[in-house]
Amino acid sequence: MARTNGKSEVGPEKLDATHELPAPDNSEGDSATIDSPRVSTEISELQKLRVERDTLVDRLARLQAEFENARKRAAREQHDFREYAVGDAMKALLPILDSFERALETSSSEKAEFREGVELIYKQMQDALLKLGVRPIPAKGEAFDPHLHEAVEMVETTDAADHQILEELQRGYKVKGRLLRPSMVKVASNPKG
Repeated sequence: MARTNGKSEVGPEKLDATHELPAPDNSEGDSATIDSPRVSTEISELQKLRVERDTLVDRLARLQAEFENARKRAAREQHDFREYAVGDAMKALLPILDSFERALETSSSEKAEFREGVELIYKQMQDALLKLGVRPIPAKGEAFDPHLHEAVEMVETTDAADHQILEELQRGYKVKGRLLRPSMVKVASNPKG
């Protein structure tokens, strides 16, 4: 074997493909020539597998980067959507705020007009909430439902059925069928049932 720069040069026919080491010297020259085509095909197959592996590793790295970018983009879009949704809701409420400001600027001598103005503002607010999908929960006279109502007080009475709502202290709301806030209520407790 010839040496150059401290490294041995071995021809491809003398490589052991599984270990990438020089094949052991055979004292018989005939067997080395018989194995020579097999060794070269193993080397070319090994090179093909390395190229395929490198291609797959590169492809995997690109797919991981694309996935991470898509995940970040989806999170950003979801955040932006929430921001715009809140903005749209606030836009619907701004005219009501303007009406309250105008109502507060009226003099106390115009009480009847002030009441009419406040009633108009209340109607505007109800309409805005309806457009946003917010609906009031019926309470007074209804049967108590712990999923929709919050009992603040139990009142013993024989004038109403047991667990009937006598008074609504704070209105509850649903938004698109989902509970936003339960109604705070007084509930009848009738020992006679």
